Amino acid sequence: MTITEIRIKLIDGDHSRQRLRAFCSITFDAAFVVRDLKILEGNQGYFVAMPSRKLAFRCPVCRQKNSVGSNFCNHCGNNLKDAATAVADLAPYKQYVDVVHPINSVCREEIHRAIIAAYEEEKIRAQEPGYVSAYDEYFGNEM
Repeated sequence: MTITEIRIKLIDGDHSRQRLRAFCSITFDAAFVVRDLKILEGNQGYFVAMPSRKLAFRCPVCRQKNSVGSNFCNHCGNNLKDAATAVADLAPYKQYVDVVHPINSVCREEIHRAIIAAYEEEKIRAQEPGYVSAYDEYFGNEM
């Protein structure tokens, strides 16, 4: 599988207080796209976070979804402490789960290298007059 395109959406703002630097999409073999990857700045440099979703569980009374860690149902108000504890015991400290992710470290490193290189290039392009993000051009400025 070959990476055929990477689009970067730089995040404006006070970088001293937030770690999020950009969103990106990556296309494989000009046929499969993954959106909403995040480029974050950590203590040891940049890293790429895969798209994720918040874990949820259903209320035993009304069957509505609630976030892990909720004490009461958002729909019926039922006390969820026991149900939430049972779910939390299955995945302690885990509130989000990756939607897509590489299966092995070789693939993860290849994706990481390509995205960080594209991010560095996009930062340089952003300094040019009339700059428009390729992410905005393609996705119609959804962000």
